[in-house]
Amino acid sequence: MATLKVPATVPTAADDCEQLRKAFQGWGTNEALIISILGHRDASQRRAIRRAYAETYGEELLRSITDEISGDFERAVILWTLDPAERDAVLANEAARKWQPGNRVLVEIACTRGSAQLFAVRQAYHERFKRSLEEDIAAHVKGDFRKLLVPLISAYRYDGPEVNTRLAHSEAKILHEKIQHKAYSDDEIIRILTTRSKPQLLATFNYYNDAFGHPINKDLKADPKDEYLKTLRAIIRCFTCPDRYFEKVARQAIARIGTDESSLTRVITTRAEVDLKLIKEAYQKRNSVPLERAVAGDTSGDYESMLLALLGHE
Repeated sequence: MATLKVPATVPTAADDCEQLRKAFQGWGTNEALIISILGHRDASQRRAIRRAYAETYGEELLRSITDEISGDFERAVILWTLDPAERDAVLANEAARKWQPGNRVLVEIACTRGSAQLFAVRQAYHERFKRSLEEDIAAHVKGDFRKLLVPLISAYRYDGPEVNTRLAHSEAKILHEKIQHKAYSDDEIIRILTTRSKPQLLATFNYYNDAFGHPINKDLKADPKDEYLKTLRAIIRCFTCPDRYFEKVARQAIARIGTDESSLTRVITTRAEVDLKLIKEAYQKRNSVPLERAVAGDTSGDYESMLLALLGHE
């Protein structure tokens, strides 16, 4: 499901460091060389490169990158080079500090990462920012959104496959009752969405559909412009069909007047080692255009080349 393409024979971390150092030196930066290395290494290999670079040159690789390149290309390379948990911590910090009701980054991280991955994100957040993610969300997010997002990001869900059918039936009825009464921020809705395992939630949503004749997200469209309801729908979509959720984020980033480079970069750098192939397939099916072609048509230069490399484009 990943799109990242790693060479059959990968140079040693020391060799990659030497080549990156050459790319940074001289009269001009060799951006193509940076992409050919970092754009084709997995998380463990990038981690080894960062470690070897610091040991060899006494400087953090990310600092060297920042000194040599800039703009959207720099952000894409930096986010990609970070460890996945550290990357999510950076994205979560930005989302919390500059939070707006329409920002779904915290939902993405909380609902599309496994329990151990989410715990690692919170640990990375502690280490990098010297405070907790929950603390920053509580400080910057207000009202019903804070009531929802703090337990969502704090969850440590059961990751096993077991499902309690009776519980799924009863909680589907609870969700329906609360939604019918427009009690969208009720403690019971938040409890179910922020504590149950993914298989348990899927069973609950399926029973909701069977029992009441339509998907739960349809009932959460009472006011299509309500950002809180959009957030609830995003949570459910992240659990039920993450590939289609991220396809929509990418599509909207490209389709808007003036590309939303932040969202496009986030989707590609966070999913290239996970399920970007499925997202590409969903994009092709929804838009009748390959995602690579859409990205190439809306971006340019080294930024375009980096995104295409992560998309697996030859």
